[in-house]
Amino acid sequence: MNKNDHSIIGNLLSLSSSIDPRERIRRIAFAITRAVGSPTSIIIHSVIFAGSFFAAYDDWISWDRMLLILTTIVSLEAIYLSIFIQMTINFTTEDIEEVSEDIEEMQEDIGELQEDVEEISEDVEEITEDGAEDEAAEERRKNEQKKTLVDIQTDLRKLMQDIEKLQQPKQ
Repeated sequence: MNKNDHSIIGNLLSLSSSIDPRERIRRIAFAITRAVGSPTSIIIHSVIFAGSFFAAYDDWISWDRMLLILTTIVSLEAIYLSIFIQMTINFTTEDIEEVSEDIEEMQEDIGELQEDVEEISEDVEEITEDGAEDEAAEERRKNEQKKTLVDIQTDLRKLMQDIEKLQQPKQ
C-alpha cells in the first residue's frame, strides 16, 4: 500500500459522528472511488485473480467453484463500485450546479456594476457639460461687462466733450 492509500483509509476511519450523515457518505464515496482508482488497487486485484487461478490450477479448489466465487465477488464489487461512482458523479454534479449558480450571480453583479459605471459616466459627462456651460455663461457675462464698460466709457467721453463745450465761453 502506498502513502495515499493509508491516508484514504485513515480518512475513512477518522470520520466522526459529528459530521452530517450526508457529508460522511459523500466522503466515503469519494474515498472509495479514489482507492479503487489507485495503483495499489490494481496490484491487489491482480494478486487475488492470479491467486484464485493458481489455487484452481493447483487443485486447492475446483475450477467451477473458483469461477463461481470469483464471478460472484467481481459482480458484487462491480455493483457497489458503480453505485459509489454514480454517487460521486451526483455529488460532483451538485457541486458544478452550485458553482454555475455562483457564476450566474457574479454575471448579474457584473451587469449591475456595468450599469453603475455607465450611470457614473453619464453623470461625469453632465458635470463636464454643465462646467462648459458655466464657463460659457461666465465668458458671456464678462463680455457683456466689457461691452457695458466700453459703453460707459464712451458715454463718459461724450459727456466730457459736452461738458467742455458747455464750459467754453460763447462767442
